[in-house]
Amino acid sequence: MGRIFNSPFAGPVLALVAYALFSAHDVLVKSLGGSYSPVQIVFFSVLLSLPLAFLMLMRDKTDGNLLPRRPGWVALRTAAAVWTGVSVFYAFTVLPMTLVYAILFATPLLITLLAVPMLGEKVGWRRSGAVLVGLLGVLIVLRPGQGDGISLGHLAALLGALGGAVSAIIVRKIGREERNVVLLVYPLMANLGVMGIALPFVYQPMPLADLGAWAAMAAMAFVASLCVIWAYKLSSAIQVAPMQYSQIIWAALFGALFFGEVPDIFTVLGAVVIIASGVYIVLREDSAKVSENRPVLETRTRTETGTFPRASQLGRFDEHDDDDPDKLK
Repeated sequence: MGRIFNSPFAGPVLALVAYALFSAHDVLVKSLGGSYSPVQIVFFSVLLSLPLAFLMLMRDKTDGNLLPRRPGWVALRTAAAVWTGVSVFYAFTVLPMTLVYAILFATPLLITLLAVPMLGEKVGWRRSGAVLVGLLGVLIVLRPGQGDGISLGHLAALLGALGGAVSAIIVRKIGREERNVVLLVYPLMANLGVMGIALPFVYQPMPLADLGAWAAMAAMAFVASLCVIWAYKLSSAIQVAPMQYSQIIWAALFGALFFGEVPDIFTVLGAVVIIASGVYIVLREDSAKVSENRPVLETRTRTETGTFPRASQLGRFDEHDDDDPDKLK
């Protein structure tokens, strides 16, 4: 077993396992979306994730309370997590999985753009060009003015990508100042509260099998997050980060197998362009003296929905040196 974890491929392989689990999680989201509102899906996803989150919170040995030191930024990040969760879950219920992933893969492009005003990141012409090319890929996927046009599902996926980018940038900006428990609990509690208020208006009775699917979603998201943590412990970020794009393969496979979905040529072409742009940005950020903040490379998780703890936050419970510059990633 030791040889396996000492292998240079251990980190990327664990990341591939993690993103396969995340994709299976999204299959259940899409399946449940045929019978339940995104509000109900988000609410019970959070509710069943809480016991696992609290187990990790028990490991937090830092002194302090739950009052944020940067309340404005924490509030904005919490709001972003709430709108991202319901937007992404809704998008999965009404759009093909490959299409949703293709749009969500624009998150690194938006992170790069937002890093300029929010982090003071200096983005050179190469990364700027990659962002423009990636946004062109988004237009290829959306094909405005063609076919049935841009639907509410497309807009929801775009809002999800934007919310994920906002959340990631804020974590990068204030994470060194805020207790990890604050960053972890607020999005979960906000989703539980907001969706709980709306739940009586959309609630549908749930058979035991569906409740089991929710429990499986919570377990898969938690195990996948742990796999991401281990992957980054075993390998460098540049080796692990690109593995997130493997989700498009699982989306095509699961979409065809369970939902009879076949991605059209525009979705495939646009996804290739977006992924290529995202990978190039990651490679540029890994180059010396190119990026001071490395906002995309250090996000270390997929788009945050606020329905389970982020891998980057869970990983910080294993950190004990507050002066470690790599603590917040």
